[in-house]
Amino acid sequence: MLSTVEIKSLIASGEGYNVEFKRNIPNKVKEVTEEICAFANAAGGTILLGVDDNNVIQGITFNNAKHSALQNSINEITPALHCEIYPLEVDGKELVLIEVPSGESKPYVLSGAIYVRQGPNSQKLTTVEEMRDFFQQADKIYFDEAPCKTIDIVQDIPDANIIQFRDLAGLNSTISNEQVFQNLKLITKEGYLKNGAALFFAKNPETFFEKAVIRCIALDGIDKRYIVDDKTMAGTLYQQFLQAMAWLKTKLNVRYDIEGVGSQPRKELWEIPETVFKEAIINALAHRDYYDKGARISIEVFTDRVEVSNPGGLVSGIPKNEFGKRSLSRNPLIFGLFERIRMVEQVGSGISRMRDLMVEEDLTPPEFNTEGIFTVTFRRPFDFDKWVDKWVDNLTDNRVGIIRAIHKDNKVSKRELEDIIGLSPTAIDNNIDALKDIGLIERMGGAKGGHWKINYILP
Repeated sequence: MLSTVEIKSLIASGEGYNVEFKRNIPNKVKEVTEEICAFANAAGGTILLGVDDNNVIQGITFNNAKHSALQNSINEITPALHCEIYPLEVDGKELVLIEVPSGESKPYVLSGAIYVRQGPNSQKLTTVEEMRDFFQQADKIYFDEAPCKTIDIVQDIPDANIIQFRDLAGLNSTISNEQVFQNLKLITKEGYLKNGAALFFAKNPETFFEKAVIRCIALDGIDKRYIVDDKTMAGTLYQQFLQAMAWLKTKLNVRYDIEGVGSQPRKELWEIPETVFKEAIINALAHRDYYDKGARISIEVFTDRVEVSNPGGLVSGIPKNEFGKRSLSRNPLIFGLFERIRMVEQVGSGISRMRDLMVEEDLTPPEFNTEGIFTVTFRRPFDFDKWVDKWVDNLTDNRVGIIRAIHKDNKVSKRELEDIIGLSPTAIDNNIDALKDIGLIERMGGAKGGHWKINYILP
């Protein structure tokens, strides 16, 4: 049972991957049971009833009838799951604490559905694909939840890294480092630091996970023949992010908006929006397959594009038509720590945000390859009209029109092309086939969920 001091520190730390607050006991007590099921399917966690979303103790009334209703609802979880439930008083107000273990018989099912923890939220799995992926993960355990038995918490975790995390997360300075690690459940019940915590806090994580680094490569041209810079970014995952962003800034065109100079810093305007790269790199660090010990995250800068790649394709629990709309993380602990330092926002929104930012800047939408090595490609800005003009004498007006339509929207359908160009379905197919034959366009993915890719070659 947690002490009053420990409970206060837990409340001060706020909600997250392992902690959930409820202002009241919901009329539908199943809402609490869903959270319990999600914690059991992850690393376990603590639910506090009587605390609001602003970390303020409000107190509740918890009588025998409510206790019985809650316990009966928990009994509906299969296989059977034992949770510690006990009322306590903090600052003169009654709270209820529910301690949920990380289940040893995953998956746990409630009313025919599996619930899992994703960052600070719980998610219901309902499709066959989602459940199949969870069964696979449950069978081998999430990489970031596994113990790192070779690390020495005292010797290998510098205070500076913990302080940096605490500052970014806005954690109360009165909470000890030891209590922070306990609250975030970064240590296994056997006393080992978890892999995800080692990647986030160790002085040299690459000592324990050799390929858990980012390789940054700049190339002269549009292929991989001429490397002009090749650096490896090591350190904590957050440090790798900072180093990679700083390196990218030196390889891309960055100008400055000097309006309003004075007390305000100059605004940096990257040729490709800076936020796009932040999203892509954090996505790679949070979702890569760390079980793959033969590959690294890579950032490759070509003269015409930038590619960010990470080991592991699309998680099988996400159907391709749901890509960019929802998220399932291979590394929920790591994802939760990034959420703590406000590096990720709404789950599943990063892909759409990257698309929106590119379109807003009148750039080609990002291209995603989700098979094997997950890769996102950002096309660097160039004078599209001048490039098209070079092809005008070699192409019919209809084919130029198709290329322009694809440049404007790489997900444009053949049916939409018929309306835009004013041709029959057969004529559209013939023109598309001709453009494919000369290598100007290709189709990435199927008719549904796929997109067009323009190859910016010269005639």
